[in-house]
Amino acid sequence: MTGSGSGDVIEKGMLVTRIRTPKNEIISIPNSNALNTNLINYSSDAHDRGLIIYATVSIGYDAEWRLIHQLLIDAARATDHIEREPSPFVLQTSLDDFYVSYQINGYIKNPNIQASIYSQLYQNIQDKFNEAGVQIMSPHYEADKETIVIPERYRKQQKL
Repeated sequence: MTGSGSGDVIEKGMLVTRIRTPKNEIISIPNSNALNTNLINYSSDAHDRGLIIYATVSIGYDAEWRLIHQLLIDAARATDHIEREPSPFVLQTSLDDFYVSYQINGYIKNPNIQASIYSQLYQNIQDKFNEAGVQIMSPHYEADKETIVIPERYRKQQKL
């Protein structure tokens, strides 16, 4: 297969399977190709067991990890379609030179709208971190405590 994509199956024929992407593109996958590659079915168990979506942020060592966990969980709980039970949870995935990587995980039951759920989750993460005055660090960001990357309107609210 010379590409990849995800979407909802709209047609299963003898020779080809067609999927519609979240952008309304139709992708035709020859069934012979499907036999020679890994396919991920996001929807088979999603309605019963839930599908876990996740997002990773990197935060400097000066931030209290318990606060980071709570901000990420609050962002997930503020996101439409992320289930309350089982509760969203955080995994710390690495301790790097200048930052710690945190991964928020949440269960969803409707994988066909993953793109919009992810988009809202990212927005909520930015809002929760900005409201708390915590900077989200880029993995390539040099440790520069003089540079504040929190938007001005949040700094005025916090008097940073």
